[in-house]
Amino acid sequence: MSFMINKIISNKYFLLTIRIFLAFVFLFAAISKVTDAVAFSQSINNYKLLPNFLVNFTAIVLPWIEFSAGLLLIFGISVKENSAIFTGLLAIFILAITISLVRGLDIECGCFGTVEGSKIGIIKLLENFGLLAAGLILIRFDSKYLSLAEN
Repeated sequence: MSFMINKIISNKYFLLTIRIFLAFVFLFAAISKVTDAVAFSQSINNYKLLPNFLVNFTAIVLPWIEFSAGLLLIFGISVKENSAIFTGLLAIFILAITISLVRGLDIECGCFGTVEGSKIGIIKLLENFGLLAAGLILIRFDSKYLSLAEN
């Protein structure tokens, strides 16, 4: 059974699908945050986790990290490394949401800037864990199919 699951997960078409999906999720998130940096900054501030001097810096830098890594992921450039960036970010997002839930905050996640407008909660945690799993699969198996990077 383990062999069969491993064979499915390591399939080049499956990995390409995960790579493109993860890239588009982060590209969409990045673009929506860049287009309304003020609202994204407020979303970050609502978590009450960062000192004030880091909130605006994070609101400006984070979307460009997501955008750059997403673009590179689409083209199959440094897939493992860019997937590691995403899994690191997702781990931070999961931690921030968990802390905020424990603290009883009723806030919007800010995941897609102001586009989605969904609240933090168990569903948002599950979504992030799913994306984290996708990133971990790409780190483990890579995805060189239809890649611009030299194989």
